[in-house]
Formats: sequence, C-alpha cells, structure tokens
Amino acid sequence: MQTTPNIIALDSATLNPGDLSWQAIEQIGAFKDYPKSSPDELVNRAKEADILLVNKVLIGEAVLNQLPRLKCICVTATGYNNVDLEAARSRAIPVCNAVGYSTDSVAQHVFAMLFAMTNKVMAHHQSIQDGDWSRQANFSYTLNTIPEIAGMTMGIYGFGRIGRRVGELAKAFGMKVLATHKHPERDSRPWVEFVNLKELFERSDVISLHAPLSSANKEIVNAELLGSMKKEAYLINTGRGGLINEADLKKALEQGQLAAAGLDVLSSEPPPKDHILYGIPNCILTPHIAWSSLEARQRLLNITVENIKAFLSGEPQNVVNA
Repeated sequence: MQTTPNIIALDSATLNPGDLSWQAIEQIGAFKDYPKSSPDELVNRAKEADILLVNKVLIGEAVLNQLPRLKCICVTATGYNNVDLEAARSRAIPVCNAVGYSTDSVAQHVFAMLFAMTNKVMAHHQSIQDGDWSRQANFSYTLNTIPEIAGMTMGIYGFGRIGRRVGELAKAFGMKVLATHKHPERDSRPWVEFVNLKELFERSDVISLHAPLSSANKEIVNAELLGSMKKEAYLINTGRGGLINEADLKKALEQGQLAAAGLDVLSSEPPPKDHILYGIPNCILTPHIAWSSLEARQRLLNITVENIKAFLSGEPQNVVNA
C-alpha cells in the first residue's frame, strides 16, 4: 500500500448530507467524496481508489473486474448485500461493514411511531391551528381516545441488539415484553417472555419488527398473522419492508383488523409515487430515517474510520467475506 491511499466515497449523502466532518478520513489519505453515483459513473469514479466507501451502490464482479487497484471496500452500513462478496474474496479484497451504530436511534424511532399513533400530537396541534380549541366550551378536548402504553404488551420480532433495546425501553414504560428469537436461552432476560410467532401476534398490543430479511421470512407478516392481531393493536416496522406483505396490510388496515401501522421501511425504496400504502389514514410512513440520527451517523463514520485504519495496519476488522 502506498503511503497516501486514495479513499473514494461513491454515495455518501445518506451518511453525511453536510452535518458531519470528513476530517478524520482526510487525515488518513487522499479523500474524494461523491454524494451520489449512478451505475454509469461507478467505474470512472472508482478506478483510482485503493479503498472504496459504499452504502447502497452495487459493486458486482463486472465492476470489480475494472478496478484492479482496489484493495478494500468499506460498507457504511450493517447490510452488505450490495457487494459481491465472493468476487471480492477471490481478489483478496476485504469487505468491512459497521454494526451497532444505530441501536438507540432505531429504538427511539419505534416509540416516536408508537406515540404518533396513540397520542396523535401533530393532529391535535393542527386542530388547534384550525381554531378548534378556541371554539371549545371546555378547557380540554381530544380528537381520539388516548391509551396509556403502560400495561400494554410489546411484541418484538427479532431480539438482536435493536430488539433488546426496544424491549428495555418498553419495560421502562411499564409494558410487558414478548419476543420471538432463535436463541432464547442465550439471550434470556428476566423481563422478556419468548413465544412463537403466532402467539406473539395474538397477545401483543404493539408489534415491532427487528429481524433481518431473508428468503425464509419474506412477507412473513401476511393476512393470516394480521388477522390474528387485536383490533386495537399497532404494527411498527423499522426493520425491512420486505417482512410485510403490503397488499395484505393495506386490506387489514382498511378493514380495521388492527388500529394502525407505523412503517419506516417499504419493500421498494424509494417507493413508486402510487404506492398502495399512500393515503391510508391509519398508516404512518417515514422515509427510512430510524437509523439516521446525527449521533448514529457519527458513530457509523467513526466505525468506518476505524475500519480503514485497521485495514491499513494489516489487521482488517469487521470483515464479512473472510
């Protein structure tokens, strides 16, 4: 490796839209930042890179064949399905990801979704702006019955880092916690009860999805599971959009099979302008932002810096294709 490596970021806008500093990377090598790159631009922009930083751009074998100088790929995310791991391994190119940076940020968003569905703060704010409070005979009014989450049951599908943090917060709010998990003995806690998926959906007042998407659980939240939920229950997805059959969810929401859904992820991102879940009153959508607090993105950047330093020292870390 040359003394000053060329480090190129191909799609950095989500990690750093301008509110973070690249200084730590700039101190390591010659750094070039591209907020976004189209498939046609990838090779030309990456051809001089010793180290590539990528988030969602696709780095397949055809691209790697045209990057003989490349020595390391740092994915600025936990997921790495956008990189051909085998092709990188065959070229002795380590692919390094980042894990654990967004735990608190995602858990916070889960409860932001829950409070948006229960307390409806913005709806009440808009009602006041429309003059409704000034017209009231009483000092107080509500647009809907507001339930307390204390005493509710939080059901967590996927009890990894984020799922456990959601469970801890739920417990702090006085909720009972249920979860499904592949390793209940390993990750047992005195405050969580492990149940099967069917029981999770039947017993929970709130369902929060945190399992990674795989061929085994694609669209696992379907008409059958949705139909087993309590009519006053809430569904929250900050995991992967593909966990939910969106057509089944649309029907369930419209038929009142559950109270509401809060989704930070959809099966296609960005979604088409006529997505089937648009315009449903009891479906709140946010644009995949649960992970993206300032603090979480700073942690992600810090991990990426450490991944670069570890590679340059000859001891790469967080390698997913070793």
